[in-house]
Amino acid sequence: MVSGTTTVLLVEDTPSLARVYAEYLKKEAYTVVPVETGAAALEALSDGAPKIVLLDLQLPDMHGMEVLKRVSEQGLPCAVVVITAHGSVNLAVEAMRYGAYDFLVKPFTAERLVVTVRNAVERLRLAQIVETYQKDLGRTRYHGFIGSSLAMQATYRIVDSAASSKATVFITGESGTGKEVCAEAIHRQSPRRDRPFVAINCGAIPKDLMESEIFGHVKGSFTGAVSDREGAAARADGGTLFLDEICELAPDLQTKLLRFIQTGTFMPVGTSKVEKVDLRIVCATNRDPLKEVEEGRFREDLYYRLHVIPIHLPALRERDDDVIEIARHVLAEFAQEEGKGFHRFSPEAEQILRLYHWPGNVRQLQNVVRNIVVLHDGEVVTPDMLPPPLAPQPAPVSAPAAAVLAAPGGRREIKPLWMVEKEAIEEAIAACDGNIPRAAALLGISASTIYRKRLAWEAEGKL
Repeated sequence: MVSGTTTVLLVEDTPSLARVYAEYLKKEAYTVVPVETGAAALEALSDGAPKIVLLDLQLPDMHGMEVLKRVSEQGLPCAVVVITAHGSVNLAVEAMRYGAYDFLVKPFTAERLVVTVRNAVERLRLAQIVETYQKDLGRTRYHGFIGSSLAMQATYRIVDSAASSKATVFITGESGTGKEVCAEAIHRQSPRRDRPFVAINCGAIPKDLMESEIFGHVKGSFTGAVSDREGAAARADGGTLFLDEICELAPDLQTKLLRFIQTGTFMPVGTSKVEKVDLRIVCATNRDPLKEVEEGRFREDLYYRLHVIPIHLPALRERDDDVIEIARHVLAEFAQEEGKGFHRFSPEAEQILRLYHWPGNVRQLQNVVRNIVVLHDGEVVTPDMLPPPLAPQPAPVSAPAAAVLAAPGGRREIKPLWMVEKEAIEEAIAACDGNIPRAAALLGISASTIYRKRLAWEAEGKL
């Protein structure tokens, strides 16, 4: 980031003037680098470091405007202040068109130069901040994640910051939010990326085999141990060990894991030989780990050893339009796998995906799209292809929309079908606060059907 030691590249072919300008800037603690030619200026700019450029237009080897054009074409991180003794409006306009920050006409005072350079430094600093945020906020893919929502941008930034550290990361989030994807992202972003990533699901392995899975065993250490076996800790040496569903660990194994984290050493089952490894531990759970501690199911000291860098993955319903980005991506992927022609969702189908609360998160969305691709074919996914519980259900018919109504004297009055249909549609639209695609989804029809019928009723004077 630009600081008080910012380099000022002074491109001026008159040595006496260069010394004067350098003296003007001396009190501001800038590093002034004087050069006398355009070629020397371009060479000094080639390192790509942010600079303030004081650029005289009358140079011995080329016009200063050529230097400015090169800066503009290459997108160099510079704020250029043009200096000339031949000021003109046309020249100023051309300089600004090529990205010059300001325009100084000789002679100028020390105060004018200092203020201009100070403002140029601030402008360069702000430009760098904007570029950083644009780079971060523009990410739609990140090491296996798909999504550009603000919630996920925050997750990406935490992973960026945490990846280079050796500190233990504790990932929490609902089932299906991508906790193993997050663990792999941390590994792939870290200096350990070229070493092994070893994952163990602590809830999927029988408790009496869990110690062997993590630390390994020697032949004959228990029934079925017919040979020596290397555990996950040894296999992950130099890399990352991911312990998913960490809260499922038995209490006695929690004690051994705590010692392992503290010392980096362990003993395989059936031996007293101590082995040492260098690895990074990432763990995850879909439970509330602090609640597990409070209820005595998880060791408090182990919790604080593991809970160094917490990352909470947002549920899919909290990720804005990421559901559509993910659905489109997996639709293309599954359609290619299954040899189907799907390439997009209809607007009505996408609206249903947006409105659904997704209790199973990304995993459930993947299963829904897989179901559609396997059981149907076509180019566009429509609402009628969606499986339960997303399949549109007919809206319950309320009393005003009934086909027959009580009439005076106990007789029943039959209403025209268009009127029954119109009342049902208008009621659905009102119940959805004017959201026609949502009303259509609830009624089990397409939004275009509603628009077409309303136009017909208006043309017939029935609206």
